[in-house]
Amino acid sequence: MPDAAPKKVKTNSIGLEKSEYAGAKSTLCVGCGHDQITRHIITATYESGVDPYMVAKTSGIGCSSKTPAYFINRAFGINSVHGRMPSVATGASVANRHMVTVGVSGDGDTASIGMGQFIHAMRRNTNMVYVVENNGVYGLTKGQFSATSDKGARIKTGDINDFADIDLCQLALDMGCGFVARSFSGDAKQMVGLLRAAINHNGFALIDALSPCVTFNNLPDSTKGFAWLKEHNVSLHEVGYVAPYDPPVVDQEPGTELQVPMPDGGSIVLHKLGEEDHDPTLHASAVRLLEKDRLDEGHVYTGLIFINEDSRPLHETLHLGETPLAQCDADALRPSREAFDGILADYR
Repeated sequence: MPDAAPKKVKTNSIGLEKSEYAGAKSTLCVGCGHDQITRHIITATYESGVDPYMVAKTSGIGCSSKTPAYFINRAFGINSVHGRMPSVATGASVANRHMVTVGVSGDGDTASIGMGQFIHAMRRNTNMVYVVENNGVYGLTKGQFSATSDKGARIKTGDINDFADIDLCQLALDMGCGFVARSFSGDAKQMVGLLRAAINHNGFALIDALSPCVTFNNLPDSTKGFAWLKEHNVSLHEVGYVAPYDPPVVDQEPGTELQVPMPDGGSIVLHKLGEEDHDPTLHASAVRLLEKDRLDEGHVYTGLIFINEDSRPLHETLHLGETPLAQCDADALRPSREAFDGILADYR
């Protein structure tokens, strides 16, 4: 009998297999939501045709900050000091504007010790994807409450949180962030679509990814546990593919699904909720949605909350040229005597 034809391996737009976007084997707890997010990042970068050698991945300290070791092992990565990841990511993005900068952080790393760094990265509109793996506890130090844990929440030890939570998406809107989204680690389709959109966004893109801690914060009544999120998740829309083109104009009835063709031959699938009628391009609509999310204890709203399609990233504000600073020689980076005198004059 003739030999069977070799099985054709599926590749992406730059000719790479999905396995080439993998990293080291995870050492996190079995079932951790962070590992689901890792798989979503691998899928999103693969489907988007991202060059693995053109990715800068950064993190701080915590369970979430181990995640970059588990995806795109060809990328440039650094595990920075607790809460200081945004500064490292800003430096990487400014040094080479053509890199895809992905920062992975946790709710403690972002909303507590790293809050100042987080805010200023948004204020400067650093061109990066910022994923918060939000589980409401400090999983690496045995499950203490974090700043995003809901008031009244109970953890495995039986302790109850007495303090109000920080809503990272609300904070991002207040800081003028041009891409604000919330998702659930268990919603693969939504997470991958949001990650692809964030990669293509021109500026700072926040994804607050609710990621249950199976060891310390997965009780049936935990608002950041698998059971609660699966039952109460309200998806604002489903995004199958997002391309970097001007968005088409559609006329869609509430409560319907619509497949929209894109200029490159791909498509997106939109599901419009009948009662929500949320427009993510309107800041006021995003504010109303988050207020409804806070008042409606029976639901958590996930999806693209806000996007500024005219976002101006940091490298444009600084008037950086096309040639990355990391590739400029000393003569190009050294100011002339006249320019140096002008710099000194500013301090007089």
